Amino acid sequence: MSSSNNVLISGKHITKVFGYGNHKTTAVNDVSFDLHEGEIVSIVGESGSGKTTLAKMIMGLLKETSGTIEYKGKPRQLRNHAARKKYWKDIQAIFQDPFSSFNLFYKVEKLLMDCIKLQGLKLPREEQVQKMKDACSFVNLKYEELFNKYPFELSGGQMQRLMIARIFMLHPKVLIADEPTSMVDACSRSTILDMLMKLRQENNMTIIFITHDVGLSYYVSDTIYIMEKGKIVESGIAEEVILNPQHKYTKQLIEDVPKIHSEWNLA
Repeated sequence: MSSSNNVLISGKHITKVFGYGNHKTTAVNDVSFDLHEGEIVSIVGESGSGKTTLAKMIMGLLKETSGTIEYKGKPRQLRNHAARKKYWKDIQAIFQDPFSSFNLFYKVEKLLMDCIKLQGLKLPREEQVQKMKDACSFVNLKYEELFNKYPFELSGGQMQRLMIARIFMLHPKVLIADEPTSMVDACSRSTILDMLMKLRQENNMTIIFITHDVGLSYYVSDTIYIMEKGKIVESGIAEEVILNPQHKYTKQLIEDVPKIHSEWNLA
């Protein structure tokens, strides 16, 4: 898997502290990274390692306590709603629980229509419907069967696919995928990964997987960052990190998945 040398997002000495005084918790501690255009990166760690907090800072949903995050070589401008909206055109996320990502009172048609609005596209009704049909078809869903339904009427797998359909419509430069396959069965899991890989190929999209799953990260990534207690303890080319781990925490994560080769048919 190749990635170009263009650094799209870089973090310099990022720290995030929650709370005050004696109740302070440092969730992310002096973390630096470079994410390249078209690269697939996994940030791997157990629950509480700080990986989701880091993802939310990259997404612009949480403000870093110190350090800077640059986008396309410049510090991000997220001061007001218009600036954030512009940033979110380029940077999107799908989360572990798809139901928390959608307004449950909006029908599927409105959820997809909002993607067209976010892009500022003024299209005739016919073209709008065609765009929504194409997006559903990309994730093997039938628009005609879904457009009139509410999110709670769909299965978890359908919801995850709908989230990917939104990404298909929005064409972001960066997708943050936070444990996107942890709530679906093995069959849906590989389908969702295949769809994400296809999106990456078609749009040269940078994908950041946030995961505790070492097997997944080995299978899909160009680069891996291992996080423990808020710090990046090891990083590098995926194969090198997994097949020749240097840090004891990385070794421990890999020991918890003894059949990494056979599980992903990589032997």
